[in-house]
Amino acid sequence: MTVRIARIYLRVSSQEQDLQRQESIIDDAKIAGFYIAGVYREKASGARADRPELLRLIADLQPGEVVIAEKIDRISRLPLPEAERLVANIRNKGARLSVPGVVDLSDIAAGADGIAKIVLESIQDMLLKLALQMARDDFEDRRERQRQGIDLAKNNGKYAGRHADKATHDRIVALRSGGNSIARTAKLAGCSESQVKRVWAKHQRDRAGGLSV
Repeated sequence: MTVRIARIYLRVSSQEQDLQRQESIIDDAKIAGFYIAGVYREKASGARADRPELLRLIADLQPGEVVIAEKIDRISRLPLPEAERLVANIRNKGARLSVPGVVDLSDIAAGADGIAKIVLESIQDMLLKLALQMARDDFEDRRERQRQGIDLAKNNGKYAGRHADKATHDRIVALRSGGNSIARTAKLAGCSESQVKRVWAKHQRDRAGGLSV
C-alpha cells in the first residue's frame, strides 16, 4: 500500500490572530490516511510572496507529496501571475495542492490517456486559476472596504489611526532592555526589525521626556 504524504500549511494575516482554528486540518488529514511530514505555521499576509514558512515548505517538498491548506486564500492572495508562479513552484517539485473548494482531478487525470487526459488537466488548471483569482479579488475588496471605512471615519472626525499592539510593544522594550540585538528582538517578538526600531526609539524618547520633567 502506497503511503500518502502531506505537508500542512496554516496561515493567518497578523500576529494578533490565532492559528488554533486551522489546527483541525491536521487531524482531518490523518483520518484521511495521510502521513504528516510537516506542519508549517505562519502569521503573514497572503499577498506576500516572501513568506518564510511557505518558502520552507516548498523547499522541503518531495515528489508525490500533497500540500494541504484550509482554503486557497491561505496559500495565496497574490495577483494571479504571481499566484500561478507559486503553484508552479509546488508542481515543479512533483507535488500537488489539496484545498477544500478546489476540485482535484489529479488522480482521474493520471489514469486517463490522450485527449481525455489533456481535457481533465485543462479543467483542473482552469478551476485552480479561478480559485486563485477569487482569493485575490476578495483581498482587493477587503482593502477597498477598509479604505472606504477609514475615509468615512476621517470625514466624521472619528479616525485615530491603527491602535498600537501594546503587548508586542512591551515585549520589544523588555527584550531590548535585556540587551538583545534588534534582529534577535524582532525574531523573539515575532515582528519586523523596522517595528523594533520604531518602538525602541519611541521608548527612549518617552523615557528622556520623563527624566527631564
